[in-house]
Amino acid sequence: MDFTFTEEQQAAVEAAKAVFGGVAPDGVPSPAITAGAVADDFDRALWTKLADADLLSLLLAAEYGGAGLDAIALCLVLREAAKVLARVPLLESSAAAVAVQAYGGEELKAELLARAGRGEVVLTVAANGRTGHDPAELAVTARRDGDAWVLDGVQTAVPWAENADFTVVPAHTGAGRTVLALVPRVQEGIVLGEQISTTGERLGELRLESARITARDVIDADGAWEWLRELLATGTCALALGLGERVLSMTSAYTGKREQFGFPVATFQAVAVQAADRYIDLRAMEATLWQAAWRISTGAGGALPASGDVAVAKIWASEGVRRVVQTAQHLHGGFGADVDYPLHRYHAWAKHLELSLGPAAAHEEALGDLLAAHPLG
Repeated sequence: MDFTFTEEQQAAVEAAKAVFGGVAPDGVPSPAITAGAVADDFDRALWTKLADADLLSLLLAAEYGGAGLDAIALCLVLREAAKVLARVPLLESSAAAVAVQAYGGEELKAELLARAGRGEVVLTVAANGRTGHDPAELAVTARRDGDAWVLDGVQTAVPWAENADFTVVPAHTGAGRTVLALVPRVQEGIVLGEQISTTGERLGELRLESARITARDVIDADGAWEWLRELLATGTCALALGLGERVLSMTSAYTGKREQFGFPVATFQAVAVQAADRYIDLRAMEATLWQAAWRISTGAGGALPASGDVAVAKIWASEGVRRVVQTAQHLHGGFGADVDYPLHRYHAWAKHLELSLGPAAAHEEALGDLLAAHPLG
């Protein structure tokens, strides 16, 4: 078996490194000392660079100006983005666009995809539900009314909602099916309330009050939401991995220079063992991430549905990234809390990623349900 990445996937990584190489993780005020949001918008200059490098269209087909790559390529790029805390909706916009490509109507695809690949249209996804714990598709109802769908309900903690042009909203119908509606930022019946993440970034509470969405902008294909949710969760795992790798690298550099009793603290057994444990966490996060991304990309079968591999990856990502940043704070001592040093920013982003699309406990429960429904013996 060949576990190496393809030339195209490796080229995407090189392009990502070139774009993210000049990005500073402390380019906005610290969330620890900022009362409100750290910025009113995402990094538009970086967004333009990503578009120019064709990194916003990685998963789109050639007819829409894309490279036709897969979820693995996207995760490789997201891994690099997290290392510098890139403030862009790369995961959400890319995942939403490829969901439209896979399940949307021809008119919607022609109108949206090429523009999204060029960065002219920004997409996000409301995937947290009303409270962050209940299924997102149950937070909003959708009913057909002539040539439109009428949406009612609330989605909370929507990333980049204040700045995206469209939010993909899962909603359940009276027949128990889930549809995906592309909701514009400004329209009658749509109210956005500001929320703030642990990262200091703006989130949105999206209230839908009899909002009418044209049928063209609603995807009612079976399996669309499940597929999109799995891609988002896998992408979140890639972000957690990249962040964790960067934090462990910072910790290694610091403990290699910091001396006690005339020796670098990295040479102390207690420090080395903790760092080694976190390295093992990262390798487990990496292995489970690529398994999930491979299942999504290829549609390959297995003992469990692909959602099982996604759940395992998210369990490792949530718990692993938390342990990595906690150990890093401990080994940095008081220096880790210095707001002029970026470690506390990575800790805040790690907490956001840990809880995004469900904490480890939620995915453990989902995995248990899958095991009960698909006995492995």
